[in-house]
Amino acid sequence: MKVKVISVLEDNYMYLVIEEGTRDAVAVDAAVPKRLLEIIRREDVALRAVLTTHHHWDHARGNEELAKLRPGLRVYGADERIGALTHRVAHGEELEFGAIRVRCLLTPGHTSGHACYFMWEDESPDAPALFSGDALLVGGCGKLCEGTAEQMYASLAGVLGALPKETKVFCGHEYAVRNLKFALKVEPENEIVKQKLAWAKRRDDEDLPAVPSTLQEEFLYNPFLRVAEEPLRKFTGKTDPVEVLRMLCAEKDNFKKPKERPNPQAMLALEWGLLSPFLEKK
Repeated sequence: MKVKVISVLEDNYMYLVIEEGTRDAVAVDAAVPKRLLEIIRREDVALRAVLTTHHHWDHARGNEELAKLRPGLRVYGADERIGALTHRVAHGEELEFGAIRVRCLLTPGHTSGHACYFMWEDESPDAPALFSGDALLVGGCGKLCEGTAEQMYASLAGVLGALPKETKVFCGHEYAVRNLKFALKVEPENEIVKQKLAWAKRRDDEDLPAVPSTLQEEFLYNPFLRVAEEPLRKFTGKTDPVEVLRMLCAEKDNFKKPKERPNPQAMLALEWGLLSPFLEKK
């Protein structure tokens, strides 16, 4: 099972999962059809289905166009608001695409109809993969747009947290640096957060994705998976895990990442740019 990480829009990820034996493929959150179809042609694979994590436009807007271009294309999701939906999935439902096995996991919180997709191949030595949309992000979780803290806690701790720790996490957005800066505010003494943030900044500087992470890693630096830990209780002033998560979500919504110190050369150029109109008038 091969996963193609495709950066689209401003900071979204869509994915193409390829079964290398048959060259069949499944897309996750196909937001930009033209880009997806270019990669499908380049990889010489056959698109069999689209799995959509939730109905927001930056994850589902390409479904209708793909359905028109590929008659009979199956579109899976857990929310009737998902465009071109052909199969509404249930929690724990399993799908098969050749050797690729998919378990659908309902994870409300970001939206009321959010779903994640856990994928693996039988008899494969490779770690399984989780396509987590806007439920679980690198170093964070999605904003509570429609759901509650209780739902998000159940989704993160009860559903996703129970998956094998070696699971690779492929999330819906490139928010790693922003999320990890917040994690550092929450746990300023957490050395693993510091290391992961430094790594994420290097990836960002090189225009490289910060996905995948693993569940095992996320439990070490993601505050939304660490709600039972003492530093998180101290930061929020709460002890109940749901209340810790509720406070974290509120704090994250209001969080302004620290501004980077401006480059001296850039500032000098800016000054010259501002002064030049006055110089030209003389």
